[in-house]
Amino acid sequence: MQPDLTMTTIRAGAARLDLAPRYGGTVLNWYSEAGGKRLDWFRPTAATPNTPGDTACFPLVPFSNRVRDRRFTFRGRTVELPKVERYGAHFRHGFGCLATWDVVRHDADRAVIEHREPGTSWPFPYVARQDFALTPDALVHRFTIENAGRDAMPCGFGIHPYFPRSPKSRVEAKVKGLWIADHEVMPVRLETPPPREQDPGFGIVPAVNPVDNVYMGWDRKAQIDWPDRGASLTMTADDPLDVLIIFTPPGKDFFCVEPVSNITDAFNFAARGRTDTGMIVLEPDQSVSASVTMRTALR
Repeated sequence: MQPDLTMTTIRAGAARLDLAPRYGGTVLNWYSEAGGKRLDWFRPTAATPNTPGDTACFPLVPFSNRVRDRRFTFRGRTVELPKVERYGAHFRHGFGCLATWDVVRHDADRAVIEHREPGTSWPFPYVARQDFALTPDALVHRFTIENAGRDAMPCGFGIHPYFPRSPKSRVEAKVKGLWIADHEVMPVRLETPPPREQDPGFGIVPAVNPVDNVYMGWDRKAQIDWPDRGASLTMTADDPLDVLIIFTPPGKDFFCVEPVSNITDAFNFAARGRTDTGMIVLEPDQSVSASVTMRTALR
């Protein structure tokens, strides 16, 4: 998609949030200004992003992460997803980040954007909304997906924020299990508890611990610290955002801590009988919502 970076901005005190609704419903920047200095809570977006993955945060809807071979079955129906060259063999991240969102509310410190899928890219019509509420020391990001079709719809959702990496950045979260992945980052088996060196309960330092993991049994609270920046962030999430993804690629200037509702390839695992995939089934006119609250602090 061509980057339409037309911004919708909200402010609260020294905090500012820049959105690009028409570019995948993405966040371009979230930062605070103090003493003439800017402190970015999300990694700022490049001047000209090549994909929504170059922004500060993008939505995951109507599912999170990968679908193996771009295909799954649901209630006897085979669903084939389109091929996106940069994704390779497996479709990922849903359609929300590829869509144009509309601004349906814009106040000084709050914005609501909406994306309507008519059932073309994804064969189940839905409406997705992102509600951003900003305070001087917090961002509340509420997500809603509603089944707008006539049939039951499998789905999942979440957000994909990029946090700025510093040498001493640290992530902590209590989890109970880890999906071990293959070379394509597709899950193959669940380990409980996770190996200590990959367990965020003991702390993960992105600069020295490269991981790309799907965690189960998250207690929906994560602590992110930047001791060398004198800053911290506490993330809390609502049910059903019960899965946590942590991605700390080596040599990059970011790391990701993603609260999501479903595991990677949830639909195919569910079709094989697993009941712990996080796949949500919405009947016509049903909806599901959850908020992620990110509260910041300076030391």
